Amino acid sequence: MQIDPGIAAVIIGAAVVTFLPRVLPLMLLSRMELPGWAMRWLHYVPVAVMAALVGQELLLQDGELALLHNPKLLAALPAVIVAIVTRSLLGTVVVGIAAMMVLRLWM
Repeated sequence: MQIDPGIAAVIIGAAVVTFLPRVLPLMLLSRMELPGWAMRWLHYVPVAVMAALVGQELLLQDGELALLHNPKLLAALPAVIVAIVTRSLLGTVVVGIAAMMVLRLWM
């Protein structure tokens, strides 16, 4: 089996482009002590990224804002309540899936 050099170069290039943005900041920042304001700012990055991903999925239907007749948004409500009350990831996922299933059968 022969591998086309062009395809091999694309695969290696994609690996490098994927690897470098993840490793370089880790290598550089692990040797530095960041100021307090930077650490506080970085603390909120995962929450902001998750909110952006989930918010877009919940609020948009066919590229448009959908607040009414939106089963995803309705299914998220009991899941959020379970998440706040129990702080259980498994419980939140199960309630969200069950709510979505019931809404899809009903709507």
